Amino acid sequence: MLEIAVFVFAVGALGGLVLANSVLRGKLAPWSISLIHAGVGAAGLILVALAVLGGSASGLVPTALIILVVAALGGFYLASRHLKNEVAAKPVVLIHALVAVTGFVVLAGSVYNLI
Repeated sequence: MLEIAVFVFAVGALGGLVLANSVLRGKLAPWSISLIHAGVGAAGLILVALAVLGGSASGLVPTALIILVVAALGGFYLASRHLKNEVAAKPVVLIHALVAVTGFVVLAGSVYNLI
């Protein structure tokens, strides 16, 4: 299940790159990609949470889950700006991306015994 979560988050990251590219150029991100990015991220979080709560996660997976939840909270804030048709502040987008990538690296590193 955790290997699938790593794949799901990798796919979500691709959408995140498209979204960040729009925002960093001062444009509103496409809603369709925003919704897919959010849905994929939520699916990844659910998979990791199920593994942690089910006791099948070891190593730093619970830590990765916490980091990814923090990234999701940042994503909710960014979505709230988007709902108001406002381009999000670039530093917030970069922090969201940094936290999400950190969570992904911790998750993948733990799943594949790299850390």
